[in-house]
Amino acid sequence: MTHAVPSVTDWPRVLLLWGAGLGAAAQYGKVSVIFDRLPALYPEAGALLGWAVSLVGGVGIVLGITAGIVVARLTLRRALIWALWLGAAMSLLQGLAPPLWLFLASRLVEGASHLAIVVAAPTLIASLSAERDRGLTLTLWGTFFGVAFAILSWAGLPLVDRAGAPALFLAHALFMSAAALALSRSLPEVPTGPVPPLPGLGALARQHLAIYRSPRLSAPAAGWLFYTFCFVSLLTLLPAYLDPGQRAFLIGAMPLLSIATSMTLGVWMLRRMSSIAVIQIGFLASAACALALLAVPGSPAICLAFAAALGLVQGASFAAVPDLNPGAQDRALANGAMAQTGNIGNTLGTPVLFALASLGGHGVMMATLCALLLAGAAAHWGLHLARRAA
Repeated sequence: MTHAVPSVTDWPRVLLLWGAGLGAAAQYGKVSVIFDRLPALYPEAGALLGWAVSLVGGVGIVLGITAGIVVARLTLRRALIWALWLGAAMSLLQGLAPPLWLFLASRLVEGASHLAIVVAAPTLIASLSAERDRGLTLTLWGTFFGVAFAILSWAGLPLVDRAGAPALFLAHALFMSAAALALSRSLPEVPTGPVPPLPGLGALARQHLAIYRSPRLSAPAAGWLFYTFCFVSLLTLLPAYLDPGQRAFLIGAMPLLSIATSMTLGVWMLRRMSSIAVIQIGFLASAACALALLAVPGSPAICLAFAAALGLVQGASFAAVPDLNPGAQDRALANGAMAQTGNIGNTLGTPVLFALASLGGHGVMMATLCALLLAGAAAHWGLHLARRAA
């Protein structure tokens, strides 16, 4: 069943859903930005604190596609609102400075909340967007991580300086509660059509196989794997090779430039060509920048061009979900696959590229990035051919 496309975009609800995305991104960011301060809260934790961040992503790796099925069964609206309330409850618990085992357990539960939000919200945004605006609304959605991290750095860290780390968790609980209340009052239900039953383990394996065999359902997730593998690791590892005098400016400017490119040039391109074409252009331009950094390591202009090119991949990848999948149920499954591959990329990218850089230095890291970005473009080309042949 396909959902009727509205003639006018419901901007107030789209912006509320984007706000829910900011809350979901902060489920990662609230711990990442204060990671160096967590030992003061849990001095006995040692290496266990590394799990404080990765437990959230681990849920997405294991259950990403399952979330698409669960969200469709619960209905998109109900799943999103329950996930926001669950996230608010976990942040409230963390704000009470619980014992370490309970803090880590809350992060695991928070991973389920995060996963449901990032599957349901973009599916709802696509359903509330007029066709001509869908590239814009889903590009806006694609900025949620960068914007949330900027807010946490600019407003969250001063709050922590004044009132301690638990205050940031409590502020996040208030934000998630406000988002849940606002959306519960204003968000309509979106029909998804017939929904498959929750699968057992064997059926779940077959469901994964069916999704990743589908050149429509899997295409956004395939490209997203290569994007997430490269983007976070680039921002994490590149500073070591930059001029110390320009380092802070470049690392702050790169994600913001990526967002700006996505919202301007990316939206302009999406109105003139397919989302897959925009993604491929972004991958090829990014690969060229990685190659250029082999010749001119640490060049500020090339670093900024690299971020701008990756911004094209960012927004167009979310736009590709409704472009390739007209039904809300298929969109939920495709967003679930994106959540899964995105968590794989975010989890593995930095340690793998760090290990390679440790062995071979800057040149090996950039050559690997170039190869991965070319592989992202090639994956989309191969899936395009598969769709044409189907």
